[in-house]
Amino acid sequence: MGGRTLIQYIRNQNKSDVVKMLSRNVDDSNEASLVAKAIIEDVKARGDIAVNAYTKKFDGATIDDLQVSQSEIDEAMQVVSVDLKEALQEAANNIRKYHEQQGSNSYFINEKDYRLGQIVKPIANVGMYVPGGRAAYPSTVLMTAIPAKIAGVKELVMITPPKADGTIQPSLLVAAAFAGVDKIYKVGGAQGIAALTYGTETISKVAKIVGPGNSYVAAAKKIVSSVVGIDMVAGPSEIAIIADKEANPAFIAADLMSQAEHDEDAAAILLTDSEALAEAVKMELAKQVEQLSRKSIILEALSKNGAIVITNSIDEAIDITNELAPEHLEILTTNAVDVYGRIESAGAIFIGEYSPEPVGDYFAGPNHTLPTNGTAKFASPLSVTDFQKKTSLVYYSKEALEMRKDAIELIAEEEGLTAHANAISIRFKR
Repeated sequence: MGGRTLIQYIRNQNKSDVVKMLSRNVDDSNEASLVAKAIIEDVKARGDIAVNAYTKKFDGATIDDLQVSQSEIDEAMQVVSVDLKEALQEAANNIRKYHEQQGSNSYFINEKDYRLGQIVKPIANVGMYVPGGRAAYPSTVLMTAIPAKIAGVKELVMITPPKADGTIQPSLLVAAAFAGVDKIYKVGGAQGIAALTYGTETISKVAKIVGPGNSYVAAAKKIVSSVVGIDMVAGPSEIAIIADKEANPAFIAADLMSQAEHDEDAAAILLTDSEALAEAVKMELAKQVEQLSRKSIILEALSKNGAIVITNSIDEAIDITNELAPEHLEILTTNAVDVYGRIESAGAIFIGEYSPEPVGDYFAGPNHTLPTNGTAKFASPLSVTDFQKKTSLVYYSKEALEMRKDAIELIAEEEGLTAHANAISIRFKR
């Protein structure tokens, strides 16, 4: 390993110092923002011409028609194996079943002389970004599109970077067909975000953009968030594992690396009160990584953002976890159910040694688009409600307003807003 530290050890530190060491300053790259801003302005000005130019520059692909045709989808259906199609369909069923329990409903409060309510409607058109660089993620298609369709989104547009030959990974197209995506375009990066935001000759603008991407996509989403809605600015993937001496070190090592393989900035953290387990996990990491296809990425991620933290107790591990608010949290302790009940902030929690994080990534049903970088303290996984909008309804009769006008005017005058007060009083002047 060329003398590089496989994974850092943290021991004999107080809780606040550990949290400080593990909390990441995710690079809100000025360089990425500057590049994204320039691309967005160019696409806004030149439309499809700019989109195609950046697709050629960044993806190496010359695209004649940005939109994926039905014949391309039909061909993908033939190319993808029956076994994979069945797996994707079963995953889609699980995701649909889980998300059908979500969502908000309209409601009304009816009194004798007034009516109040909340009207819930789907967002009319939504754009979804699906990564297509180092790896194509059909699971992301399912996790994004299915909640949108349950919410009632009428036009769901998917964009994804093409391969150098101008094609899209067939499994992405199959997943899109299973999930009910309406249109698919061969474009990624900041140029894709710009196209969805402002529209081009080919791509219609949308009201909201969802889905994860690289630092340039994240920067672009942040820039356009004053123009369109976005789900979140997702950072690099992260996993924390709380484990005691009874946990299986081979399982822990495998689960840490399942997130470390996403990219070099991914974080993988073990919190344990057992020195023996910590050593065993370190040995397993070194052994298992040799057999994995993304070895170099895993090693870089573990070296930069990986950590094995020796805590004084599992209680301390819980406290540290609540401060970190990790995207994924696995609990591998003998009293896992009790521990999970004390977790205040995490994107998703996985209980027990047979509930590894990839079960959630691909199959179980809960959404795998999760808050990162500590934002689980206030943010939630992607859900049906992300594709809905709410409108308040107010109806007062003349009698209802007359009974309450003095109170309303008093509040308006307290705030110095006499025009507000006048809009009430004028209705009752002779």
